[in-house]
Amino acid sequence: MAKSAIKLKPVGEFILVEAVEEDSVTASGLIIQTSGKGERPQKGTIIALGSGKKDDAGKPIAFSVSEGDVVLFKRYAPEEVEMDGHKYLLMREADILAVVLG
Repeated sequence: MAKSAIKLKPVGEFILVEAVEEDSVTASGLIIQTSGKGERPQKGTIIALGSGKKDDAGKPIAFSVSEGDVVLFKRYAPEEVEMDGHKYLLMREADILAVVLG
């Protein structure tokens, strides 16, 4: 999605993520049965970052993730929001478990 088309800007320590739906079929054709339909995805692309947290002296603490990073996050921590027919997730950096490399 083009950056200019996004009408949401996270504030403070929040991060805006667009969820990526996982395939339920492996590359070799095996069907993966999930425990429940409609479960939230745990993978997404960072669309926008808020201004970040501040330390006790009021200095900003830089995020360790960047816009465009594909991340894995806690399943039930993010808040779902919908804007112009697209579903997004708002979460804190602490809810991100890992950055997917490559």
